[in-house]
Amino acid sequence: MVVRLCCRGGLLPRLLFSPQMPKIYVPTAGRKAAYGTVTSAKVSVNGVHLHYQQTGEGEHAVLLLPGMLGSGETDFAPQLKSLNKNLFTVVAWDPRGYGHSRPPDRDFPADFFERDAKDAVDLMKTLKFKKVSLLGWSDGGITALFAAAKYPSYINKMVIWGANAYVTEEDERIYQGIRDVSKWSEKTRKPLEALYGYDYLAKTCEKWVDGIGQFKHLPDGNICRHLLPLVQCPTLIVHGEKDPLVPRFHADFIHEHVKGSRLHLMPEGKHNLHLRFANEFNKLAEDFLQ
Repeated sequence: MVVRLCCRGGLLPRLLFSPQMPKIYVPTAGRKAAYGTVTSAKVSVNGVHLHYQQTGEGEHAVLLLPGMLGSGETDFAPQLKSLNKNLFTVVAWDPRGYGHSRPPDRDFPADFFERDAKDAVDLMKTLKFKKVSLLGWSDGGITALFAAAKYPSYINKMVIWGANAYVTEEDERIYQGIRDVSKWSEKTRKPLEALYGYDYLAKTCEKWVDGIGQFKHLPDGNICRHLLPLVQCPTLIVHGEKDPLVPRFHADFIHEHVKGSRLHLMPEGKHNLHLRFANEFNKLAEDFLQ
């Protein structure tokens, strides 16, 4: 088998944007990124050092949440570059065990999405943001749903795409198809090897497949379907109608169960629609967040 598409948000971006080693320091409280620049830093949150990037000087704080094996700088380059820096302060983070938020190694306990949601919210609180909007892709979209449901007073608005609230047999087949990284195309594998090293990449991918697969054994394959009615913030669900990794019924389900949400379909969009159609996606997100 040859894998030529991104899996769960984290693969294709590295074919497009090679990572750079970040400058690591602890920021001062309330520091804003200089207009037009992207700063990198690490800060201690919940016992780990989380890496993030920040740009813009707007009053509206926006957190970008990457997908499986993803990081802020590799998954969201067009958003860090082009989202309106007058209107928004944009933060892109690396969840623990991903990107430059290592150590620790990434693991997938039963509550890993809930843990990521708490890390994300506590990161933004540590950076002194009083309220935040979320842009979550794939696994990052699931994390955003957890955050919106668990911390409703802190979340302003939310845009998610490529996310699912439960796992089906069809999803499980997709996950198993990407377990063995040696079967990926070299073009896909090499950039990830450069970021993680082959052993860490292979081990973490296998652990992710097992981690996401554990939800299949819960009633109704539940990840966060029970939390959807608790989401209070205005929510935009974007779905690429040619997404080979997340079937349309997942977007429809989230739309049906998140009260007042909007569903926007992109006929030519695939899983990485915010990269392939960056200008269209950025305008859509900006208009909604305003």
